[in-house]
Amino acid sequence: MTGDWMNDDLDRYADYESAFEARQPRKRKPNHKPKLDRAAQIGAVAEVGAMESGFNTTYKPGLFEEGWLLNSLKPFQDMGLLADVLGRVKGGKEANVYRCEASEMAGGGLLAAKVYRPQMFRTMKNDHVYREGRNILNSGGAALKKTDHREMRAIGKKTAYGQEVMHTSWLMHEFQTLKRLHEAGADVPRPIASAANGILMSFVGDERLSAPTLGELRLDEDEAQAAFETVERNLRLMLDLGIIHGDLSPYNLLYWEEQVILIDFPQVISVEGNPNARDLLRRDVKRLADYFSACGVDTDTDRLFASLWPDEE
Repeated sequence: MTGDWMNDDLDRYADYESAFEARQPRKRKPNHKPKLDRAAQIGAVAEVGAMESGFNTTYKPGLFEEGWLLNSLKPFQDMGLLADVLGRVKGGKEANVYRCEASEMAGGGLLAAKVYRPQMFRTMKNDHVYREGRNILNSGGAALKKTDHREMRAIGKKTAYGQEVMHTSWLMHEFQTLKRLHEAGADVPRPIASAANGILMSFVGDERLSAPTLGELRLDEDEAQAAFETVERNLRLMLDLGIIHGDLSPYNLLYWEEQVILIDFPQVISVEGNPNARDLLRRDVKRLADYFSACGVDTDTDRLFASLWPDEE
């Protein structure tokens, strides 16, 4: 569920971003107070963003997130899906996750909104490793064609518009992957809608707590064995679909009511198209084997990897 407003919203996020970008050194002026001026500038951008969104929420965003957060979530309100934002539950490398209240039209209850940060806050490195061999997706989730000359030129020249196109593709790969996996019966959040800068999905947790990650827990042996079997089943399901998570670890596995839920798929890679697929799968497997072995599960990296990716020699 996307709209024609996607490119306009991305332009707005770029405007927010420009307010934070480092300036070239300038000659100091008398009585110049850079820290105070900087704070005032940031505050002004946040205030404008909040006014533009027209979206009042229970959660009160901090100064650095208000403008881009509310404008990122406003499309979901406009779709009639979102009633309120209740709190932030996770801050990640490139996105934050918020506990939200669904609208009555959407059936009420809790939803999770994953909102990508403006570029200046992101710390994601070497994303080209994940992009190799996969299509560039537009805001509707369709692959761009070689005849889409404007987009291809912008990407090649690394213009601001080209960066927007790649941002959209990154987000849509996660949304489309969630849809494919959910439809295939994988243990993932149910995807609900996407917008220019965020994804709306089912929430794992309750009104008081969000589901912790396995990285925050140490399961007993029986719990760990059941969780391991769930994760292994999902790894095999993804391979059947021709994809690999690419950044799987105990910190991308939620645990709630004795169930494991896999999350965070923007870097999903193609088994056939990405030359790094084997190495990235092995890295995923090692992280998992290390965790579950420490919990008493009889597994190791080599055995698990060999069962997933048989040696071709």
